[in-house]
Amino acid sequence: MGKRTPRYPIYIPSKGRAHVPYTIKMFLRDGVDFKVVVEENDAEAYAKVAGEERLLILPESGRGLVYSRNFIYEHAVATGAERHWQFDDDIKSMRRLYRGYKLKCAANVALVAAEDFVDRYENVAVASFNSWFFLPVTAGTTRIDWPPFYLNSRCYTVFLLSNKMPNRFRGRYNEDTDMSLQVLASGMCTILFNAFLIDTPETMQHSGGQTDIYINDGRLRMARELERRWPGVVDVYRRFGRPQHHVKGLWKKFDTPLKRKPGPLPKGTNEYGLTLTEVAPIQHAGLRKLVR
Repeated sequence: MGKRTPRYPIYIPSKGRAHVPYTIKMFLRDGVDFKVVVEENDAEAYAKVAGEERLLILPESGRGLVYSRNFIYEHAVATGAERHWQFDDDIKSMRRLYRGYKLKCAANVALVAAEDFVDRYENVAVASFNSWFFLPVTAGTTRIDWPPFYLNSRCYTVFLLSNKMPNRFRGRYNEDTDMSLQVLASGMCTILFNAFLIDTPETMQHSGGQTDIYINDGRLRMARELERRWPGVVDVYRRFGRPQHHVKGLWKKFDTPLKRKPGPLPKGTNEYGLTLTEVAPIQHAGLRKLVR
């Protein structure tokens, strides 16, 4: 695992999910310092799982996730940090994409590696981790070699945000896609990591959070709001039998290149102290060869 400490403050906005504190448990297990941002009426329940010292109480209740995200943003700016993390509350684990396998790894190492990479560049405003669900590692018998990151793509669920950018979260729906579009339209870059991945449950598996916005025609309202905010860029279509927003031309039109800071790049390969460890009997023959 290695002992690494992320240098930027970490926040978890959460509501009504003290009974399923996935991200909190992950960080406690991996020794990562964080603050969980909650409404006052949730404080007692969250204190039992995260510790009272890790709580940040919102000044107002019932204002929604975007209000929480922007409160976090201003709090992080006040700390003097150059960036900060915002993690959704339903992340079970971090994974490393390694030689065709998506292996669980320590969260602290994934965060430090992402911070190191992003800080090599002058124009990265937002970075995130892709979901392991969206990266199949094989197509039939052929292994898929994914790039370590996507440049100028949508960021979601986890955000490493520059504290110097003027953009803020907006609206009630799809605030992640909207923030990504704001950043890219301003000429800055986003990075979506594949080298490290997040493991999350499917949408609406647990109460609390933003579950209510998906009820009835919630998905259509979400897609239409983004379409109105970005006319000519976003349209609405049906996918898997439900309304979805769609960024026309995907994200390929955003082609701002990374601008590296002066100075030499690190030489060689840095594993950040990660080693392969067998934590349960391995059934897969290829993985057995990899470990042994």
